[in-house]
Amino acid sequence: MTFPQVSFDRRQFLQVSAAGVIGSSLPLSGRAIANPTSGTGRAKSVLIVLLSGGPAQLDTLDMKPNAPAEIRGEFSSIDTVTPGVSVCEHLPRLAQQMDRWSVVRTMSHTEHNHLLATHVALTGRPTPIPRGGSDLDRVESRNDFPNFAAALDVLRPRSDGIPSGVSLPNYLIEGPLTWPGQHAGFLGPKHDPWQINHDPNDPNFRIDSLSLQPGVTSSRLVSRRQLLEDLNSNRLAPAAKGRTSAFGEQQDLAFSLLTSDRVARAFEVNSEAAEVRDRYGRNKFGQSLMLARRLVEAGVPIIQATMGIVQTWDTHVDNWGRMKNTLLPQLDQGLAALMDDLSATGLLDQTLVVVMGEFGRTPKISTLPGEAVAGRDHWAATYSGLFAGAGVRGGQAVGQTDAIAAYPLSQPWSPADVCTTIFDALGVSHDALLVDPLGRPNHLLNGQVIAPLYAGV
Repeated sequence: MTFPQVSFDRRQFLQVSAAGVIGSSLPLSGRAIANPTSGTGRAKSVLIVLLSGGPAQLDTLDMKPNAPAEIRGEFSSIDTVTPGVSVCEHLPRLAQQMDRWSVVRTMSHTEHNHLLATHVALTGRPTPIPRGGSDLDRVESRNDFPNFAAALDVLRPRSDGIPSGVSLPNYLIEGPLTWPGQHAGFLGPKHDPWQINHDPNDPNFRIDSLSLQPGVTSSRLVSRRQLLEDLNSNRLAPAAKGRTSAFGEQQDLAFSLLTSDRVARAFEVNSEAAEVRDRYGRNKFGQSLMLARRLVEAGVPIIQATMGIVQTWDTHVDNWGRMKNTLLPQLDQGLAALMDDLSATGLLDQTLVVVMGEFGRTPKISTLPGEAVAGRDHWAATYSGLFAGAGVRGGQAVGQTDAIAAYPLSQPWSPADVCTTIFDALGVSHDALLVDPLGRPNHLLNGQVIAPLYAGV
């Protein structure tokens, strides 16, 4: 949704005209069928920490200290509190908290392109391609499969002012390219997750659209809503009324949010004690994780926190310098604070935390033409992710890769399996279907639950 990016004043609420909607082009929306609440999960919320760009498995969670130098890279591994499980030396806090985490080392798929891989990671489905098109055409569109939050929103619609999903702190856009997998796809804009495009580390951070304008009380807002409904019903032609339905649904959500303060309080990050904010790290990523924790506390079921901006972990150049100086320290500090706080409040028992990129990096080190500092390229055949909470058994490594972390030696786990695991954790029925605008049913859970997360290996 775009609500958190704008303010709602009197004029905006009342400016609804036929001319503004007759010329618009709104997609048909899909729907859901089947019982959405008959699953077996323990999670009330899912927090997806997206490491956009793809971190190198060999330099983080699946190090190969005995591999040749052109494979193993510059970092050393350190032991964790879990015997037999090691991680990168620049993740010391994670090493001390490994008893809370399961690391899955055999995540795998076939898409080595950022846009295609992001759609796969956030939906469990390949990116649709237009007839006669190419990979470059696979940008975000309303033909995409819905992402996790959107699917949950149509399965379990809410009317309590709490969105089904919030993504922060930025939308993945670079030039003319918009990453697919970030919205509701064929379900339509009504089910798009909230998108926060503000830096929670900014001293002036606030979400204007979650607060009423000066002088506007809740009762006055209700009166304005009635006036707006009268205008829409009496002054628009029948054809125009049909075209305004999606906009009207967004207005309903806006009113619901503005008359409820649970989510609004979550965005008041400046109310956190200074020492708490320091623990997360005074940077965009650390404060985004702190905000994500506050959204869990507010009852938001799916939160996505992206580290940095588009392709932050896309380390073709200066892989080890960027990871050592910025990426790994911020990740290590932010995750440690998040886990401490979720554990202290008991929320970790009902929150599934997933940390992943859209893929990993090549085993072999390479240097791009014209560059002096080496890095690693895209690699989807094997990469690593972290899982914790909501019944996940901590203190284990799931799966084994070959000697250079290039391919799985044990069962690979696909993004479809991650998707199924997430919805199973939320208690969504395994026979849940999403029906697209052409009436075609699509099984939401199209993989299998990553069972070793719960049963051990």
